[in-house]
Amino acid sequence: MADQPEGSAEYTDDSPERSGGVGDKAARVANAAHDIGGFIRAQREAAQVSLRQLATLAGVSNPYLSQIERGLRNPSAEVLAQIAKALRVSSEVLYVRAGYLEQRPHSPVRDALLADTSISERQKQVLLDIYESFRRENGGSEPGGE
Repeated sequence: MADQPEGSAEYTDDSPERSGGVGDKAARVANAAHDIGGFIRAQREAAQVSLRQLATLAGVSNPYLSQIERGLRNPSAEVLAQIAKALRVSSEVLYVRAGYLEQRPHSPVRDALLADTSISERQKQVLLDIYESFRRENGGSEPGGE
């Protein structure tokens, strides 16, 4: 489940609409809310978890989670982190889907770390930070460097 960051590239394109007016931004936010809701629902169904079970695990109400899944509500980063933890997916994947983060270019090391379900989100982030610092120190310009 955690290795599905692809498919959210629409949030990272460099099209002219990206710097468009308030209407364009509102449309992107509305689309992101719908996209994140559908993605959460798909992940929940793949994990064979009921809406009620996920709501309990994530610490949110059933109606609120239902509204998120239907694209009626755009959850905060905190709620997304709780949902990610409950679904055992990377919170970064949900942040990208929701439009909170730009998708980073893929690298085999990064993808493997994000897909690993045996370590926590915090551990993944620490390992990624160390990896990126080594790459910068060695002058690496491969995807993932900032």
